[in-house]
Amino acid sequence: MMVQWIRESKVAAVLWTVIRVYLGYTWLTAGISKIGGGFNAGGFLQGAVGKATGEHPAVQGWWAGFLESVAIPNANFFTFLVMWGEVLVGLALILGVFTTFSALMGITMNFAFLFSGTTSTNPQMVLLTIFLLIAGWNAGKYGLDRWVIPYVHQLLHDKKPTLRTQHGH
Repeated sequence: MMVQWIRESKVAAVLWTVIRVYLGYTWLTAGISKIGGGFNAGGFLQGAVGKATGEHPAVQGWWAGFLESVAIPNANFFTFLVMWGEVLVGLALILGVFTTFSALMGITMNFAFLFSGTTSTNPQMVLLTIFLLIAGWNAGKYGLDRWVIPYVHQLLHDKKPTLRTQHGH
């Protein structure tokens, strides 16, 4: 019953719109500040690897291994991904376009930051994003998804008549 309300209620859709725009604003401002502030993921990644020590490390060894072998050697690429990923997720959530996918990409970044030992607002954002993901289409109902999702669905599922079907052959 609760999930049905989350996924179908117009009142819930308004609540999800407020949460969606809040999360979008948070992502957008974080991304813009990184773009304008000369952000470089290399230092962040090195710091995360440094937290993978001690009896109760803030960063698990498997994640530190990923950071050392994949992320740090490609720090420029990860810098680009983080900055523009935050901006694009923020814009998409504010506009309510591809909301579920945007929320999924946002929560993926939140978990990457949490795995890297950074708490900040990430747990709060994860919790709010879980509700958006559960809400599904209802989270973007009062946004561009109202028009975009039916259009994409039509493109993917409707078959255009071919020459053969038009002439009855």
